Amino acid sequence: MITINEVSRGIALKVDGVLWMVADFNHCKPPKGSAFVRIKLRNLKTDNVIERTYRSAETLEDVTLDARKMQYSYNTGDMYHFICQETFEEVSITKEQLGDGIQYLMDNMEVIGYVYEDKVLKVEMPNFIVAKIVETAPGVKGDSTKTDSKPAKIETGATVMVPFFIDVGEVVKIDTRNGQYVERVKR
Repeated sequence: MITINEVSRGIALKVDGVLWMVADFNHCKPPKGSAFVRIKLRNLKTDNVIERTYRSAETLEDVTLDARKMQYSYNTGDMYHFICQETFEEVSITKEQLGDGIQYLMDNMEVIGYVYEDKVLKVEMPNFIVAKIVETAPGVKGDSTKTDSKPAKIETGATVMVPFFIDVGEVVKIDTRNGQYVERVKR
């Protein structure tokens, strides 16, 4: 058990029997009344976010999550297989556990798996990936504006919006958190 004053970003809590990760928190001390903490919690299974308010005298049940580096190996149907970099054991993860990040999964990619009681609850993709454009409309020479964009398919199969000057075969950096083009990369 931890007190409300010990809450910090990234820790795991068990609230009403469900595992949550603290996404954000704010200590508030109103002019009248007792202090309280407003906490944004992200569900480790569904990724839903809720906001709760706790008085400073309350305690919460903290949970120890083990963050493990895992390397993507292969998939069979809806099961994705990773090799744990610490134990070298194979770990199977469902499509649901990977969430939206699945569209950016590349061979041999390293991810972080959050493990509780020897079970992977959530997988966190790297913030950025570098991928090759495999399909898009032809680029327009001299058009280097970033105001307009066109859809492009990257080697993972995901479709991202890229500037008009990007062409097939070019390598780009993509932000996996929002699926946006960041920059062109020269290899």
